[in-house]
Amino acid sequence: MFWKNIFKKKDTAPTESLEQSTVDEPQAKEEAETSQSLFQRLKMGLSKTRKGFVDRMEQLVSGRKVDEELFEELEELLIQADCGVPTAMELVDRLRERAKGERITEGDEIKRLLRQEITAMLESHAQSLKESTASPYVIMVVGVNGAGKTTTIGKLAYRFKQEGAKVLLAAGDTFRAAAIDQLKAWADRVGVAFISHQEGADPAAVAYDAVNAARARGSDVLILDTAGRLQTKTNLMAELGKVHRVVQRELGRDVDEILLVVDATTGQNALSQGRMFSEAVPITGIVLTKLDGTAKGGIVLALGNELNLPVKLIGVGEKYTDLRDFNAAEFAKALFD
Repeated sequence: MFWKNIFKKKDTAPTESLEQSTVDEPQAKEEAETSQSLFQRLKMGLSKTRKGFVDRMEQLVSGRKVDEELFEELEELLIQADCGVPTAMELVDRLRERAKGERITEGDEIKRLLRQEITAMLESHAQSLKESTASPYVIMVVGVNGAGKTTTIGKLAYRFKQEGAKVLLAAGDTFRAAAIDQLKAWADRVGVAFISHQEGADPAAVAYDAVNAARARGSDVLILDTAGRLQTKTNLMAELGKVHRVVQRELGRDVDEILLVVDATTGQNALSQGRMFSEAVPITGIVLTKLDGTAKGGIVLALGNELNLPVKLIGVGEKYTDLRDFNAAEFAKALFD
């Protein structure tokens, strides 16, 4: 991971107010999983989508002849899996073209083609978290209430700390009751520094102090929480834009990542969230949470294909390590195999 090449452990001990505890040994041991076991957890997390889409697709094509009726039924199945109408139509058009060009007449071959086309579509929008030598590396986390922002931030903090980074969490959600306490609990649990204002404070002021505190403390990574908001609330979206401008001004450069956290179980509503949040701030990527809780994982395709927003991270469980980099080939393998 590129973080290990960027973040250098500090020689000086932090002051008392910046003291960072360590993750409990049992927790650390639990998270020390092999690549194989991590893949198995991804596969397990996608089991509902596999049963809800892949199994139905196999039943649809098995023993069938390739004809227009088959393509129409497959398109409907893709739409039901939350791929969205434009994406479903595009995928089926590709299948028609390939089936004709490769003279495929047996429906069982369609599964192979579909897997290849889904993988190619995912890879065309695939991006990892941005690499940067800038310090502090700043991530803004945005999204509606209930999408999993706080948990995502905690898991990100754990990941960066494990890679040797000195992390600061900033509680920019000053509106929701207990939001500050919840983020503080994650900071304590993971063992990273934390900064906040009083409940009801100006979020832009929190952002200002957070950037300057990260510099003063020598933090490698600053993760800024923001208030959950409905994408339909114009004034709140404008406020989010103000927070972004303050962070950008204090950094003197672009924010490294602005991650939109989206609950996979919301289906097509994720697209409207992506559109509206993109109007307020320049979203750099999606964190798609709760994939283990939906049978309609096709939203992964729709977000990239219709909004041109890369899914950079996915959540497939409750463990710290269940927040994973999105890998198109690995995702397809876990889904289809």
